[in-house]
Amino acid sequence: MEHWPAISRLVWQSRYRHDGEPDIEATWSRVATAVAAAEVTDQAGWAARFRALLQDFVFLPGGRIMAGAGTGRRVTLCNCFVMGIIEDRLPAIFDSLTQGALTMQQGGGVGYDFSTLRPQGSVARASGSIASGPVSFMRIWDATCATMLSTGARRGAMMGTLRCDHPDIETFIDAKRDPAALRHFNLSVQVSDEFVQAVRQRAEWPLVFPVGPGEAQIAATVRRWTGTAGPVPCRVYRVVPAAALWQRLVAAAYDTAEPGVLFVDAINRDNNLHWREHLTATNPCGEIPLPPFGACTLGSLNVTAFVLEPFTPGAHLDLERLRLTTRLAVRFLDNIIDITGFPLPEQGVLARATRRVGLGITGLADALAMLGQRYDSWTARGVAEEIMRTVCLAAYGASVDLARERGSFPALDREAYLASGFVQRLPAELRRAIGEHGTRNSHLLAIAPTGTISLLAGNLSSGIEPVFALEAQRRILGADGVFETHHASDFAWATWQRCFPAQAAPQVLLEAARVEPAAHLAMQAALQPWVDNAISKTINVDPDIGRDSFGEIYLAAHDLGLKGCTVFRPNPIRGQVLSADEATVSGPCCGIGREPD
Repeated sequence: MEHWPAISRLVWQSRYRHDGEPDIEATWSRVATAVAAAEVTDQAGWAARFRALLQDFVFLPGGRIMAGAGTGRRVTLCNCFVMGIIEDRLPAIFDSLTQGALTMQQGGGVGYDFSTLRPQGSVARASGSIASGPVSFMRIWDATCATMLSTGARRGAMMGTLRCDHPDIETFIDAKRDPAALRHFNLSVQVSDEFVQAVRQRAEWPLVFPVGPGEAQIAATVRRWTGTAGPVPCRVYRVVPAAALWQRLVAAAYDTAEPGVLFVDAINRDNNLHWREHLTATNPCGEIPLPPFGACTLGSLNVTAFVLEPFTPGAHLDLERLRLTTRLAVRFLDNIIDITGFPLPEQGVLARATRRVGLGITGLADALAMLGQRYDSWTARGVAEEIMRTVCLAAYGASVDLARERGSFPALDREAYLASGFVQRLPAELRRAIGEHGTRNSHLLAIAPTGTISLLAGNLSSGIEPVFALEAQRRILGADGVFETHHASDFAWATWQRCFPAQAAPQVLLEAARVEPAAHLAMQAALQPWVDNAISKTINVDPDIGRDSFGEIYLAAHDLGLKGCTVFRPNPIRGQVLSADEATVSGPCCGIGREPD
């Protein structure tokens, strides 16, 4: 391809090329043919349509699909998993560890809620032994993950979550103050609305854990806990000032970039399957909240592909092409569920019952610049919302049509589904169609970080993030395990240079360092109403930001109704996610070398 950068070619060769494929076109053909095998009729015709969908990086399937589809390898094509409930018994704990290892071995990123494990120092009911606590067991998971090499250069990645009222929450919050600890985990605290209210009211906050059989007499409160169908009796271990616990969380995130937060009440209010699921964990990058043994496959639309006449007064979006492309991408991702294997039988059963997919967008910041919009402007947010609304409505319309053709997802309860917070926001005509015909997929939208596949597509701005830097050094882990450093130009900047070689960068090409935290949050908030799963978004802040201002970002995210928030401040412990000057990749575990896309 004429303008395909060398670094993009390296990404293809090290991650997605199979069996000596001569070029990326051969990879696209392999993937398209494999996905078309799910079609009952006209497989050759659908293969041609899917091949056109992939051409010129218009649609970017998740990395597991690109690497695995049509290869005959024993790998999963799903990016995202949340593992089963970890029962508080030693044999069950190690069974869960084995299940996670098998899932990572086949290429899946996994999430766990460790809230079911008894707090450190409590007495085991059966054996009388003293519990070591959730974080101690997470270290075993971390060591296991370090040994798991899946396809190509990808290593396993994990998300660990813990409730904000678990007695070991302080240990969890501080876990990454040791730079060598839990390097293969991203950590997120499950933050409830009740906790945020207690923080603001400067109230006391009880740290609790469910009581066991025969211990009802020591119960002091009731809570719905991970793995329970409703409130259960809980023992209060300690009571702490909510504001002090919050400040501890903020201080750890300020100093180490972790933990992030999951606003679990917002997640569950909007869950399309609210009547049958209670969500407390996500995939490693946070864009897919899932129930125990849940799985999801990903793909992203390259928004720059729909910009006509870029960097001119007549620049505009081809929204009709975006609608049509979205519809075909939904069919593509729905087919993945039928052709992929699953590491565990439970995962396959649940995936086929709900048929979750996560279609998102990438290259948003580049596209906005090409349209003459500054990322941090209110007009840019309006354009971005129009893009995501177009994708959302087209995706749901396509899923209704697939339900007519193939049947609804088996777990559908139409009345309950239509009562979900997200579905109630859809236009009345679309809700009527769902009521009449059902829908093929329980969930359809997610915005992933897309670092690797965006780099494959010419170094697009990743997901909905602002342009990191117009020029940067990127360190890429090759298939041989050796890092190579390459210069990379941002896609929109490279496009500008080809069109206007003698001119400086336009003001609309705004680098991330110049985007204020409020503008990051506002962009995420503009898109969240049209995303039924969640959004992976990192708010990069200046290292000199004050701690109070840093903490206010999380509270503002909660007030905006976001489902999660990650704020990254460069620091001595975690370094930088990327550097425009140096070949560094650090920060969260799902960086460019390992992210599950």
